[in-house]
Amino acid sequence: MIIKLPISHLTDKIQMAFEQNQAFLVYKKPNETIVNAQFLWDDEIISIVDFKESGFIFAPFDDEKPAILFPLAKSEQFQCDFLMDNLMEENKEIDLKNKVSDKEAHIKLVEKAIETIKLNEFEKVVISRKEVIEIADFDFVNTYKSLLKKYPTAMVYGWFHPKVGLWMGATPELLCKVKNNHFATVALAGTQLIADNEMISWGDKEIYEQQLVKDFIVDELNTAIKNIKISNPYSVKAGHLWHIKTDIEGEIAAESSLEKIIQKLHPTPAVCGLPRKSAKEFILQNEAYNREFYTGYLGEININKSTDLYVNLRCMKIEEKNISIYVGGGITQDSIPEKEWEETVSKAKTMKNVLL
Repeated sequence: MIIKLPISHLTDKIQMAFEQNQAFLVYKKPNETIVNAQFLWDDEIISIVDFKESGFIFAPFDDEKPAILFPLAKSEQFQCDFLMDNLMEENKEIDLKNKVSDKEAHIKLVEKAIETIKLNEFEKVVISRKEVIEIADFDFVNTYKSLLKKYPTAMVYGWFHPKVGLWMGATPELLCKVKNNHFATVALAGTQLIADNEMISWGDKEIYEQQLVKDFIVDELNTAIKNIKISNPYSVKAGHLWHIKTDIEGEIAAESSLEKIIQKLHPTPAVCGLPRKSAKEFILQNEAYNREFYTGYLGEININKSTDLYVNLRCMKIEEKNISIYVGGGITQDSIPEKEWEETVSKAKTMKNVLL
């Protein structure tokens, strides 16, 4: 049973759970005004077995590692409604300086990725980095409210387990949506900063990168999804960034399953690369950190005959007085290392702006 509460009561309950080290999550799906919360009765770590379970799933980038489930049957569920207009505020821009060593290391890794592409090891690889910020006093509730205010069109979440850690984010990217046997996903790639009164114009590199993502998804789903419909690519805003997006939908084939579909999709070329196996090997061998749940996926699974899963982008992990922000970008043979660095700096602002 879902209990409805005023937003002030729900945030008090979240704050208490946070202080008492109780596993919980809070989330709002894109363009909705309902905040959902789930509080686990104990701190057992439950892994997904066959994707027939019901609850909230939190999965890592490495698909060989288990996804964590917050089961409905072992938790209390709450909801609150709010008016988005009352939460809106102007975006603030901040300028936190990056370490020179971070920039040099990232550019060198991008250069290595480009050279590897030229050797025909893979067509595309997504290179990311972790930026650590020190913060004296972290306020979970106010940070979550700030995410709600700034990113109403994103999946805005906070996820905490005392044995795993605290993660927050505002991701714009759908992994997949399933309702009965209807399936939908998106191909999202390419990035540009939003400029005032400026028409968006995409270069060959961004168009090619997004085409790779779209083609991979359609090819992978060819046997699992029937009657596939594909939209024309179009530009969408996510925070202060533009992306190229294509909508893909269809009907789940009788011989397929949610587990098989997710295995085909994750990790997508938008967060890993192509071919997936060789790109993933390059990432695991060359990125100087563990992505953990960054570029994994999260969301509702088998709730009211629906599944809504989102790629875990624009996210951060909070550990005591350190906050790790994760950012990356797709590398092709036409990538320019300095511009790839600047793209990660722009993406990092999404999370930095909520920490003011």
